[in-house]
Amino acid sequence: MYNMKILLTAVNAKYIHSNLAVYDLKSFAKKWEEHLELAEYTINQPMDDVIRDIYTRQPDVICLSCYIWNISYVNQLTTILHQIMPQIPIWLGGPEVSFDPEQELRNMPQITGILVGEGEQTFCELTEYYVCDKLKLDSIHGLVYRTGVSLKNDENEAANSNPEIIRNAPRNPMDLSEVPFPYYDCLSDFKNKIIYYETSRGCPFSCSYCLSSVDKRLRFRDLALVKRELQFFIDHEIAQVKFVDRTFNCAHEHAMAIWRYIIEHDKGKTNFHFEVAADLLNEEEIALIQTMRPGLIQLEIGVQTTNEKTLEAIRRKMDFSKVEDIVNQIHKNHNVHQHLDLIAGLPYENLESFENSFNQVYALKPEQLQLGFLKVLKGSYMYEAAAEYGCVYKPFPPYEVLSTRWLGYAEVLKLKQVEEMVEVYYNSGQFTNTIEYLVKEYAHPFSFYEALGEFYETHNYSQISHSRIRRYDILLEFVRERNVELEARVIDYMMLDLYLRENVKSRPSWAPEYGRIKDIIRAWYQQQEIKQDTRTHVEYLLGEWYYFDYQHKNPLTGNAEYKTICMDTGKYSETNQESGEHIEI
Repeated sequence: MYNMKILLTAVNAKYIHSNLAVYDLKSFAKKWEEHLELAEYTINQPMDDVIRDIYTRQPDVICLSCYIWNISYVNQLTTILHQIMPQIPIWLGGPEVSFDPEQELRNMPQITGILVGEGEQTFCELTEYYVCDKLKLDSIHGLVYRTGVSLKNDENEAANSNPEIIRNAPRNPMDLSEVPFPYYDCLSDFKNKIIYYETSRGCPFSCSYCLSSVDKRLRFRDLALVKRELQFFIDHEIAQVKFVDRTFNCAHEHAMAIWRYIIEHDKGKTNFHFEVAADLLNEEEIALIQTMRPGLIQLEIGVQTTNEKTLEAIRRKMDFSKVEDIVNQIHKNHNVHQHLDLIAGLPYENLESFENSFNQVYALKPEQLQLGFLKVLKGSYMYEAAAEYGCVYKPFPPYEVLSTRWLGYAEVLKLKQVEEMVEVYYNSGQFTNTIEYLVKEYAHPFSFYEALGEFYETHNYSQISHSRIRRYDILLEFVRERNVELEARVIDYMMLDLYLRENVKSRPSWAPEYGRIKDIIRAWYQQQEIKQDTRTHVEYLLGEWYYFDYQHKNPLTGNAEYKTICMDTGKYSETNQESGEHIEI
């Protein structure tokens, strides 16, 4: 047996992410584990550091997983690796290189070959090819490779002067239950990282912008295996498990079995994230969801647009009125984090239409509202129809839309400003009460975020990284410039939001002076026989006394629990509700 080291390499978007694919490959090829090594990096790491680490490991073969967020990094990385280790074969896999692998190989002469589609069985056989002499490369289904580029030291020497690209027979879809669970022996590798988990592959829908719609071969992992693996997550008190199933609830019995299991075995520690089609949720599923512990699950719902002509063009079947009803039903119990998605740049959606979609979805008050931009992915129907829709997009990853027949580039830039403001002031959950108050002063929510985005741009704030307190400062500047009469009330709401998140050590410059209020608060603590320390805080806001308890937090928002309390302040006057003036001491 040839003594060889094969390095499975993941380049993730952030440190907190992990790469399920490379762990699946390593688990499936377990019989060759003595020859396998796994390394994870991020696109934010200096490339020199990554190259040094890979070189120090002295691999004999390098395999990398490729996506739109890392392919540019991978291309540069492998170019340099090939320069310093020209004898080392480099193989790629993943969705970004599977659509047209021949062209990818022509574009990247440093690459030996590509594993197309599902990679577990293909990688296992490729490993066997390298570590022993029982297989020939042309017998491994699912490979596209070039001759003459360091396939193996003893092969293809004659082809070096005349390389050609070979496509082997395709790999048939595999039984998902045959993929070993990758976390049993390596849980320590995922400290402070999100764990990803898969119980189905394929998607029954035909959304024109999505590559998942290309694979109609919907397959499910055996539920007996799934339950055993869910128990592993629960027993080890994993903070969050993200299901990567494209539409988790496309099979009712499968979804119900999993949800019932995590309810029955819940230990109050683990959160499970699911991507669902809201309009497919039926009464039985909704009733079950409403019984769940707050924070047990979170749901990601891709609305994308409420424009019916756009929905038809992107081949997406969705009844928004039904989505609206279901989201509101789930929201009533305040036990489930709901994350709703919109996509800008879709066919037949101009700025006015997108504003309408935004306002309709915003009205549902999701815990998060993700405003994304169309990515024209190779292999999708949108890629084929781009010219028809006048869709201009970046010719390199992530292939994001620049303009369409309905949406100009200037309007895309405006939506980028709105996206940033929504991310900072809505999705962060740090300004909830302040923003809810301010939005009411505008014709509709989109107008507020549009105005705030323009303010950031005018004052050159967009290109600067700001602390949380600085974000409050800027918001107050915005209020003073647009409607100074709101200032006192806004300050109270900002104080509420500030102390909901943390018991700050030093009060911001715009906070009201404590004065003798300190004495009132100290006396109240003594009267209640509560120790006055960082675990609680009392503040006078909006005409009432608020008591914040940081030992108990809302599992959906992360905010401290709070209540209004009654203080017998006697001679002290209360806040004037109309003027918003603070109490006089």
